[in-house]
Formats: sequence, structure tokens, C-alpha cells
Amino acid sequence: MNKVAVLQSNYIPWKGYFDIINDVDTFIFYDDVQYTKNDWRNRNKVKSATGAQWLTIPVNNSNDSLICEVLLPNSNWNVKHFKTISALYSKAPYFKRYKDFLEHVYLEQNWRSLSELNQYLIQCISKNILGVSTTFKDSREFKSEGQKLDRLLDLLHKSETDLYVSGPAAKDYIDNARFEEEGIKLVYKDYNHYPEYNQFHPPFDHYVTIFDLLFHTGPDASYYIWGWRENEI
Repeated sequence: MNKVAVLQSNYIPWKGYFDIINDVDTFIFYDDVQYTKNDWRNRNKVKSATGAQWLTIPVNNSNDSLICEVLLPNSNWNVKHFKTISALYSKAPYFKRYKDFLEHVYLEQNWRSLSELNQYLIQCISKNILGVSTTFKDSREFKSEGQKLDRLLDLLHKSETDLYVSGPAAKDYIDNARFEEEGIKLVYKDYNHYPEYNQFHPPFDHYVTIFDLLFHTGPDASYYIWGWRENEI
């Protein structure tokens, strides 16, 4: 059975994004769809002493562009993000463990597009840090046709999907009956009951970038994403 998830690439996503990646055999970046402003594509949250703080990448040509067409400016946004992350987390137990990776991403690379940056970060964190064995694909490889749900279903057929794992927010617009008609099993991801860890600046916030979890828990990070379920009765 080929289990598949399809999501737009996000900027250093929260732990739930990596949880759904770990659930499937194939994860497809859905970046040839409309870019949405004020969304997770180009920003995410970090913890600060005054509460959650946005890390936002300024983007060019975002109006009426597909996500994969959005270009990054030649500015020092990357240096600013590196300095902000370092200032907020340098005293975290495992910050030094990932500092070389941060320097590579933010100080040594010249990212041309938002999609390129997001996909690189997600794949590196998944494979090299969390040890995920999921295969990554890009929706552009499949040349799916149609609009909205029709296009998604075409993509799933072309990727030979048996079981589709969807985020829970999709319940508002997905027609479950269509999946049954197409012979694809549909499962909604449950993001509830993640265990807390020792996080800076209470109260605890689950909805921050994966960096927060990595810096605080290091090699135990996967336990706080999916490993804890093994202990459930």
C-alpha cells in the first residue's frame, strides 16, 4: 500500500508537518498552486520573552504567482533570521548541535526561490536530523490536470496512491465520497495530545517552528513528534 501526503511547502514548519511526513511512504510538495499571502509559506513562529514572534521572509513577485514561482530578494533577510534565531535559542541545550546547519542554510547559501529554500529545509530536517525514510516528490513531476479537488485526485492517481493522509483542516472542503468513488482511502491526521517539553518562556506553545523542538530536545525530538504514541495503551 502506497501512503501519500500532499502539502504546500512551508517555511521551517511546526512539528505536525513532520509528523505527517513520517506517516507516509511518499510526500509530495504541492508548490505549483497559487501562493497565498499571510500564510505559512514564507513565515513561522519562534518563542521570545514577550510571546510568539514571527520570522517572515520578504518575497518578490508573489501576486498571482504559483508558490514555485515566488522569488527571494537579494537582501539580508537570511542574516537577520540567523541572528534572531541565535539570540532567542543560543542558551537552549542543543542549539550548538545544529549551529553548523543553520550557518549553512542562512549564511552560506544563495536561495533563488521560496520553494527551493522550503523544500531543502524540510527534506534536510526530515532525513538528516529526524531520520525519516519517506520519499519526497514534487507535484510538477506528475503534470496533474483539473481544478482543486479534481486536480488533487489526478495527482494522487498519477502517483499511484492507495491511502491519502490529509491535514484535519481539509475536512471543510474535501468530499469524502469522491475518494471512495476513486478507490483511494482517506485518513485525516490527528495533531492532538503532543507531549510538552522544557520550552523557554511559558506558557507552552505547540505551534512554533520545528527549530524550537530541536534546540530543546536534540536527539529526542522524534519522540515528541511521533515516538510518544508507542507508549500509548
